[in-house]
Amino acid sequence: MTGQDANETKLASKSYWSKRTISVSLLLAAMLIFLILLPQMLLMIFAGMLFAVLLRSCGVKVGALLSIGPTWGVVVSLVGILALMLVFGTLIAPAVGDQIDELQRKLPETVSAIMDKVKEYSWGRQALDQISAGDVWSLASGGTATRAVGSLFGSLGTAVLLLFIGLYGAFDPQTYRRGFLSLFAPSIRGKADSVLSRSVETLQSWLSAQLISMTIVGVLTGLGLWVIGVPLALALGLIAGLLAFIPNLGPVLAATPGILLAVPDGINAVLLVLAVYMAVQTLESYVVTPLLQKEKVALPPLIVLCAQFSLGSLYGIMGLAVATPLTAVVMQLVRDLYVRDYLGHEARRETLDVSANDGGGDFEHAANEGKSLDKDVL
Repeated sequence: MTGQDANETKLASKSYWSKRTISVSLLLAAMLIFLILLPQMLLMIFAGMLFAVLLRSCGVKVGALLSIGPTWGVVVSLVGILALMLVFGTLIAPAVGDQIDELQRKLPETVSAIMDKVKEYSWGRQALDQISAGDVWSLASGGTATRAVGSLFGSLGTAVLLLFIGLYGAFDPQTYRRGFLSLFAPSIRGKADSVLSRSVETLQSWLSAQLISMTIVGVLTGLGLWVIGVPLALALGLIAGLLAFIPNLGPVLAATPGILLAVPDGINAVLLVLAVYMAVQTLESYVVTPLLQKEKVALPPLIVLCAQFSLGSLYGIMGLAVATPLTAVVMQLVRDLYVRDYLGHEARRETLDVSANDGGGDFEHAANEGKSLDKDVL
């Protein structure tokens, strides 16, 4: 190779690296700007993508089962979901609605009874004096009512936006996938496509495991409360199943209304209700979740809990809801891009250098050792 050819090769290599660096840097900068200026919107888009992954996964499975395309599989899945919602609305929703209305009526009464009991003690009166009467179950003021109405319309708008993001993403994911990959330099689009595929697989695994866990928790909680004679067991089971979408904190939130309803019936009723929730949570944590995570995605509880507290305190209920799947994706990216690519490449290079310095010349053996190191990391 002549000197001119070598210079051209170096310039081409630098050009490739500059394009890679610039494309990745621009994407990271755009995401950082969105996170600073419009964090709720970014979390909402992620939640919509999560819904799209769920619909597309159902469409692929249904399509394979019926020997039709994934898009038609999404259509069949949506029709099936609407049919189930219609059946639920006709047969079960009236009973659940009545129980939820009763729950909304009884909870404030129970809280008032507990506060009256606490007022019998001097420490209780001092503690309650620090709390403004308008801060507890206050929806009577005009300002609060206005905020409630605004929150209602905001929630409806969020639900509609999530629905459309999910539908568009489920029906035609390749269009958005190609558009996203086109933002990367051509030399790393293959790697970006591979990482994106693994991220989607991670979300699919987490969603499937979470839906199974939610169903088990809801059914067992409702049955357990019904067996011990707790009123509104159906509504409480439904609440427990839905809140099981939020690991760690969800079960605590779900147990609160059941325990409050049991307070007027005495300490024995409270202990029975607490035993039901603890038994279901123990079964879910030590039996159901480990079995599911053998085939699905495993997440360290401490990391998930820190992510939930951080995103929940910063971005409210939306941050709390997407904290766990977002943590799963971030951990997948760290494993792929940092541990396996960056650290694994350095481990292979050091192994090759050591082998060369030893004078053995067995580079093939060194390369194999480097590959084994890459596989063993995480």
